[in-house]
Amino acid sequence: MAGGAAKYRHLSRKSSHRQALLRNLVTSLFTHESITTTWAKAKEAQRLAEKLITLGKKNTEASRKSALATFYTPHELLPKLFGDLRLRYADRPGGYTRVLRVEPKKDDKAESAILELVDGPKDMRFALTARTIARQRAQGFDTLNQLTAQNVRKVTRFRKDGVEALEAAVQKLKVSGQGAEKEKLSTTTTSTTTTTDSDYTDTPTMKTSKRQALRG
Repeated sequence: MAGGAAKYRHLSRKSSHRQALLRNLVTSLFTHESITTTWAKAKEAQRLAEKLITLGKKNTEASRKSALATFYTPHELLPKLFGDLRLRYADRPGGYTRVLRVEPKKDDKAESAILELVDGPKDMRFALTARTIARQRAQGFDTLNQLTAQNVRKVTRFRKDGVEALEAAVQKLKVSGQGAEKEKLSTTTTSTTTTTDSDYTDTPTMKTSKRQALRG
């Protein structure tokens, strides 16, 4: 209804159980920076996570009390929220989290998703953009295509020293790739191995999340 309260998913739980579930999800998210759950749970947890980061940026006594009442491990996460994360997102106006669809992991085929904090160590779009650049350079392409260039802007715009961090990630992939190639050649010359297509092909789950991370 226009002008009414924002709709939310009940998640097949009573209000108290729903709140406990969301508190548990955001506690895990802020602890590990990336979690996998159902699509519906990820979207609801995302809303709460965004509010928490906004509280962290305000850095007031009232915002600390609100965050204290949300986290299950406040002694660990309050310093992170009002310290590292507040600084990480100081210049970002919003969009502190990202939800990516992945293939269902359970037999009930419930929609699954990854919920992550952006601009952090587990930012999937950042990692995939670095991998794409490394692969294009290895193939001899000096100019990035339109999609990759767009993603470079997205992953570096608000990240501290974003351009330098991305280049460092690309170089790390280049070095690790060279090491893997040398190891592969060494193994090939000393033994014969049997491989299948799965040795070189991403799983459906990886493909789905990669497409969303690069296009979303």
